[in-house]
Amino acid sequence: MKKLLTLVLAFVLACACTSLVACGDSNESEFKVGFIFLHDESSTYDLNFIEAAKDVAKELGLKDSQVILRTNVEEGDACYDTAAELADQGCDVIFADSFGHESYMIKAAKEFKDVQFYHATGTRAHTEEIANYHNAFAAIYEGRYLAGIAAGMKLNEMIEAGDFTAAEAKMGYVGAFPYAEVVSGYTSFYLGAKSVCPTVTMEVRYTNSWYNLDDEKATAEALISNGCKLISQHADSLGAPSACEEHNVPNISYNGSTKATGPNTYIVSSKINWRPYMKLIIEAAMNNETVPYDWTGTIATGSVQILELNTAVAAAGTQEAIDAAIAQFAAGTLHVFDTSTFTVNSETLTSYLADVDDLGDFVGETEVISGGYFHESEYRSAPYFDLRIDGITEVNS
Repeated sequence: MKKLLTLVLAFVLACACTSLVACGDSNESEFKVGFIFLHDESSTYDLNFIEAAKDVAKELGLKDSQVILRTNVEEGDACYDTAAELADQGCDVIFADSFGHESYMIKAAKEFKDVQFYHATGTRAHTEEIANYHNAFAAIYEGRYLAGIAAGMKLNEMIEAGDFTAAEAKMGYVGAFPYAEVVSGYTSFYLGAKSVCPTVTMEVRYTNSWYNLDDEKATAEALISNGCKLISQHADSLGAPSACEEHNVPNISYNGSTKATGPNTYIVSSKINWRPYMKLIIEAAMNNETVPYDWTGTIATGSVQILELNTAVAAAGTQEAIDAAIAQFAAGTLHVFDTSTFTVNSETLTSYLADVDDLGDFVGETEVISGGYFHESEYRSAPYFDLRIDGITEVNS
């Protein structure tokens, strides 16, 4: 009997030890973060997020089992399904990177209340006020403005070289959709160019897609054929940069360097650096700290970046001009949407109600012009500048 009791006790202890080891090794007990991306590494937009996610995970010492990446998640029910799957897998933080993911992320946040949901480029967190749902963006219009300075400097160089006249200084812009995010971006880019090349004009053509290599290339080629001397973009493929390289037209890219694609035409790129925000939200979750519903990154936070200049293509003095503008931003003496620098229907604006709250009614409710400039991304992180200013024409491709 004593021997039997000893064997039973040994068996129970063995089972207990096995259970403890299993608990210790279980991924369910680990802190986890899940990422939802619209496309994959072939998209310059998504690559920017993916690289940031991997870098921050490494910096914070997260293991591969603690970081789950989901790519090519469409802006539809697939987003909700993926978010729910990540929550069921034990993710404490779930992040999505595309505007159209928002309603599905909100649906998941309402269901999985113990998970923190973060969404880039969204507009509704500050009005929904769901405790575990957050939006973020950056004051990228300042980065676009700086890239525009590089464009204007290049146009001046070509004018001085006799390549075309000042009156022919026309830029082209490949836009995805006529959304405020795109409009704000191309307008700030144009105003940066205009600040150094006063005669510049710009033609914008839309592809009605965030990522379509063939359409973006064809759109860039159409702009070039229509007299555009320099091309920029708010679309996610290498279509426009490759067209510029083939036609020897200077190019300003977005979200990352495309120098490898266009070594003879790429000048510079502006981008949002998502590393500061990703680090903020992951550490906050780890430490049970709160993050604002709506967060705007800036040059000061390291969230707005102008990448290294391709000096083989850029005009002389470009870096100095960019540095001077950065210093003005820091001093608060330069405002991208200074109303004295542009007109709308030949009039200078003194007032404008923007649709900041984005309640689906498309009605402006927030006065955004004061102190002589349009206050972009101050009342909400996602851009709401949707004015069509003089000097820029739009074509829906």
